[in-house]
Amino acid sequence: YLTGLSFRTGAIVLFFCIPFYILSFAQALLPISAVWKGVLWFILFGTAKICQYTGIAILGIEGVKRIKRRFAKK
Repeated sequence: YLTGLSFRTGAIVLFFCIPFYILSFAQALLPISAVWKGVLWFILFGTAKICQYTGIAILGIEGVKRIKRRFAKK
């Protein structure tokens, strides 16, 4: 099912992992208990990983190579 989605959809899903990674570590600055920090980290980091792996699955091998070529030019 995921391979039927477009390159653009895969790139967008892959891009969404960046804010979740940032939030997963930024929550350490919140004035809450360590237990809640752990829960937030687990949820946010897990969501980042889900976005990352889903985006890569949508893009496939050729899509990942296409993104690498785009960044290699710069």
